[in-house]
Formats: sequence, C-alpha cells, structure tokens
Amino acid sequence: MGKLKLCALALTLAFFAIGCEKKEPNGLEIIKKRGFLQVAVSGDDPPFGYIDHRGKNQGFEIVFAKRLAQELLGDSSKIEFIIVDPVSRFEVLKNGKVDLVLANFTNTPERSKTIDFAHPYMKVSLSVVSPKTDPIRNVSELNGKKLIVSKSSTSEEYFLKHHPEIELVTLGPTSELFQALKDGRGAAVAEDNTVAFARAQEDFSLEVGISSLGSVEGIAPALKKGNTELLNFINKTIEELEEEQFFHKDFEATLRTFMGPKANPDDFVVEGGKL
Repeated sequence: MGKLKLCALALTLAFFAIGCEKKEPNGLEIIKKRGFLQVAVSGDDPPFGYIDHRGKNQGFEIVFAKRLAQELLGDSSKIEFIIVDPVSRFEVLKNGKVDLVLANFTNTPERSKTIDFAHPYMKVSLSVVSPKTDPIRNVSELNGKKLIVSKSSTSEEYFLKHHPEIELVTLGPTSELFQALKDGRGAAVAEDNTVAFARAQEDFSLEVGISSLGSVEGIAPALKKGNTELLNFINKTIEELEEEQFFHKDFEATLRTFMGPKANPDDFVVEGGKL
C-alpha cells in the first residue's frame, strides 16, 4: 500500500475515532456531577443581592438562586455564589465561570444577541434619583450637569442613545454611584426603578424625581449562549413557581422593608415569566 493511501486511511480512522468519542455532558449533567450550582450575584446591591454583616449572601435574587438549587439538586445549600459587578456579569458568562447570572440583569435586544435570557422574574424601567435639596424632575434639568451611571448598564445605554448631550460619570457597583452623588460628583443617579426606590426609602435625603424613563424591560436569569437545557429547566421552574406566587412571597420577605409599606409588588415582580 502506497504512502498516500496509508495517510488517507490514517486520517479516516482518526476522524472515525473522534466521531465515536463520548460527548461532553450537557449543562444539567455537568452541574449534577459537580454537585453544586454556580451563580453570579451582586455583592452590594441591596435588597437584590448583597453581603450582610455576617458575611452571608442575602437578597431577593439570593432566595431565587437557592430555590433553583433546591429544584435541581434537592438542596438549597448546594450553591456557590460568585460576586460580580455590572461589567463582569458579561465576562463570567463568556468565560464559562458560572452557570448563570442573577444580578439585576435587564434583558435588552442588544444583550440578547450575545447572551441567553430565561423568563423574567422582575420588571423594570429607569428612574433618576437626586437630592431633595436640589431635585431633578425632568431630563432637561440635567443639561449642563453630570449624571452618574453604572458602566455597561441599561442607564448608560439609554442616555448615550437618547440624550448624548448629557455628560455621564461612569462608575462601577451601585454603592459607588450613590457615594459619588453624596460627594457631589454628579447632580443625580440614573438606575433601575427597583434600585432607585429602594435607595430613596433607605436614605430620606434622596428622592426619585423621575420615576420612569424608556420602556419597561424584564430582569431575568442570564446564561451563556446556547446553554439550552439549563435555560429550559429555569424557564420551566419559573412557570411552575407561579402557582405558589413565589416571587410575591420573595418580595415580602426581602424587598418590602426596603421599598416601604406603600410599594405594590405587582409594580416590580413577575410571576410565571409573564411580563
């Protein structure tokens, strides 16, 4: 047999062997084999995801993450939390460092090009928070002033697209935004209305001068593109949780204290993935 025929035969056998190799386990099998769920969450975004005085993860999204672990692995404690900020949320998914992200992540058409989103569990629009002593109650009042936003956030995207004339101060985690406002580095903070109302309830020197900007979007679990089986599992879980009104109960347990007695949970939470 000539050398060329031998080479061709070797290549054919090699391709056949590759085709017969056992495929990598799918997303759910990997998690079950590992024995715990890896979830990226916020560390300083109360009441959604934060670290308490004992060093424990707490918040609305933490409760949901634990329920997913319970449904998938039979134990709500079988979970590893990875702290992320608005920018690193994208990187941990892209690099496969987590199974999913539950970190106040708004599903937008632009983000959906590179990230898969499950059904929403909250709904949100943008709000503007400013000091009561110098309130901002109309976007036009920001002309000539600085607006504080999170990098790679929906607030940054919105103002860059719709109000490029407004100067933005772009920072990282939520805590930095409101500290910058107190330090006088900007006239106001643009954030999700959920965060805005929670901060104004917590700090009586602030007010939500503009309660709603842009369209209403869904906050949803984010996954690496193509992780279909885990996506389907999360969607099915969210649909089934509607019967027990899980997210309304989660609101009362984690958000009510921050939002105040007059806050209507129907303005914030979504059941069954129905925005």
